[in-house]
Parts: sequence; C-alpha cells; structure tokens
Amino acid sequence: MVVDDEPLAIALLSDYINKTPGLTLTASTSDPMNALKLAKTSNIDLVFLDMQMPELTGLQFMKILQKKCMVIITTAYSEYALESYDHHVVDYLLKPITFDRFLVAVEKAQERSANLVTPVLAQPTLPLQNQFIFVKTDYRLVKISLDDIYYLEGARDYVIIHTLNEQILTLQSMKSLEDELPSDHFMRIHKSYVINLNQISFIERGRVSINEQLIPISDMHKDRLLERLKLLR
Repeated sequence: MVVDDEPLAIALLSDYINKTPGLTLTASTSDPMNALKLAKTSNIDLVFLDMQMPELTGLQFMKILQKKCMVIITTAYSEYALESYDHHVVDYLLKPITFDRFLVAVEKAQERSANLVTPVLAQPTLPLQNQFIFVKTDYRLVKISLDDIYYLEGARDYVIIHTLNEQILTLQSMKSLEDELPSDHFMRIHKSYVINLNQISFIERGRVSINEQLIPISDMHKDRLLERLKLLR
C-alpha cells in the first residue's frame, strides 16, 4: 500500500511497484485514517508511508499500526529518520526517490520477510559479566572487566579506555583492542570511538550519550548502529 497526500508521489510509487517482481499494489490513498483501516483489514505486508500528512503524521500512523505491516518511509524530510527507526522501519527514502534506491529498500523488505518466515537461530552469546581483557599500560598488564567499560577513545598515539572507576591510557592500537572486544556488545561508531552498546543512555542528533558524555556517530556507521540496537531489544 502507498500512503501519501501528494498524487504525483502516489503515481510514481505505484509505477515503481508495478515494475517490480514480487510486489502487488493492493491500495493507494492520501487519507491516513483510511489507510489504517485497510492495513488492519486487508492482506497488506508492506506500506510506503509519507511522514507529513493531514490528520496523522507518519510517526503517529506507525504508533497506531503497531508493527502490523512492514513500513518503508517516503518523505522529503530527513529529520524524522532517527525516531522512525524506533518503529523498526525497513528503510527511509528521501524524495525525489529514484527507481534504483526504491529497489534497494524493497530488497531489504523481502529479506526481512524471508527471515520472519524462516528465522535463523541466533548463536548464544555469553553475558559480559565475568568477562575481561588485559590491557598494556606503562609496564603493567591491567585487567579490565568488560562490563565496566563505557567506551574507547582514540587520542593520537594513545587510546583512552573510559571505565566505571577510571580512565586507562594505553599505547595499544584501537584496532587491536577492538578485535579483543566481543562484537555483540561493542561497536565502532566513529574512527575515534568504540562504545559498549549496553551503556547507551540515549541517541540524539547524530550522537550517543554514555555516562553523560555525548559521543559522535559518523555517517558511515549510523545505519549499522541502528540495526544493531534493534537486535539487542
């Protein structure tokens, strides 16, 4: 289904859908209230949803929809991207939407649908509790509990490890430390920062807050971070 208050946008997306194998256009509407009824009563798997519409915004629509259908956002505004991922959207398309970018979003939806039908069993992961690493600092090897690590910060030739009780300075490279940390709990979000995903307080305006510190997220890591956070829920 296509939900958009612009007739030209509906026409374009309808044309794209009709050109794409595996997609069938069930409905298109400029009325979000009617779209909600259709989503709940018809056999609709995927909604292409505009964000700014009369009566209901796209965010309000998704809250009421309660994940009954997969959603791909189609909008001219980028500022809703972060909040929209809280609703597990498949993709976020900025207008004007090209056919090749549309196909990328559809492929993501098809992959998600396939995983829902034939889910892949996740490999069990150990809790961080009782896990630790040893870090070279001065002439010692210091034992650090992984659960105590907030984040790693690159500082020229050094790496600063911010922990629950102290900051530890080491000459080890960021890459070597990153390789030692379990990837299911730690992630690089910037060339100078590796964070403990469990320690995030909130995300805003391209930054994460950890222990009251705002840490930048680089553009190349933003989408991957949001995907990773979905898996931790």
